[in-house]
Formats: sequence, structure tokens, C-alpha cells
Amino acid sequence: MFMKILDRLEETLIASLMAGATLVIFASVVHRYFSGVPVIQDYVLHWNLAWAQELCIYMFVWMAKFGAAYGVRTGIHVGVDVIINRMEPHLRAKFVLFGLGAGALFTGIVGSLGARFVYHMSETEQVSADLEWPMWIIYLAVPLGSYLMCFRFLQVAWNFVRTGELPHHDHAQVDGIDPVEAAKEGGPA
Repeated sequence: MFMKILDRLEETLIASLMAGATLVIFASVVHRYFSGVPVIQDYVLHWNLAWAQELCIYMFVWMAKFGAAYGVRTGIHVGVDVIINRMEPHLRAKFVLFGLGAGALFTGIVGSLGARFVYHMSETEQVSADLEWPMWIIYLAVPLGSYLMCFRFLQVAWNFVRTGELPHHDHAQVDGIDPVEAAKEGGPA
């Protein structure tokens, strides 16, 4: 139950950040375009959207950190495993677990260093340039995303130990579309 909630929260956060960033950039581009239209420019020039670019950068950073954890969970990260896949099963398993353990260790260290940095940043009065948000909130993406990614590495490793399988992404399958139903409706199967 907890895992389903965490999975859904992760997916919702990533999708919301992506949609929000898209809308903010769209509004900024429309504003820039309308600022040059003679009839509308007097009204539009009073809107201050100087913060839009900064907000989008922060949204994409948060999206990337949580998207990396999502990538570990679903197996969509690019990996060079040609040699490992040709090994004997018992040797392959050791290399896979070593790689997952190294990923968990690295992201755990980055999360801990990030948490320490955020703690020290919270003791300052530093704010972002345009939004004037406390910088520690913005940098909170590093420890949260890194700890989630560390957890996902451990989750994949535990599942690999239990089942011997790694998550993999089938590029021919689109999530949410049932191939049997698509074939019935005349679409590609």
C-alpha cells in the first residue's frame, strides 16, 4: 500500500512539475509576443514575468531529481550491459548487485551531503534572485531526490535478489494502452 502511494506521488509530482513548467513558459512566450503588438502592449507591459524563467529552471531541477528515481524504479535509464548479460548467471548476479549497491551508496552519499548543505543554507537569509524564495527550499530537491533514488536502487536490488529480475522498459509498449484492445480497435498491436 505504501509503495503504491509513493509510486503515485512520484509520478504525480513529475507530471505536475512538467505541466506547470510548460504552462509558465507558454505564458512567458505569449507575454513576450503580445508585448510587441501595438494595441495590446500598453496593457501587457505592466505584467512582470521576470520570475518565469527562474521558476522553470527550479521546476526542471526538481523534475530531473525525482525523474531519475523514477527511471531507476522503471528501468528506463540507459545502461551498457552487453558484457554483463553474456556472463554466467551467478557471476552476472554479483555484478548486477554490485552496480545497484554502488548506485545506492553514491546517491545516499549525495543525499547526505545535500541534506547537510540544505541545513546550513537554512541558517542563512539567502533567497533566489527573482522569486525571492529561501534557497534552502530550492536546494531541498538534492537530498529528497537523491534519497528517493537511493531507496529505488535498494528496492530494485531487493527485488533482484528475490526474483532474479530487473525492471525493464519495453519501448514498443506505451503505458496505459492495452495491446489486445488496440488490436481490436484497428490500431497497431
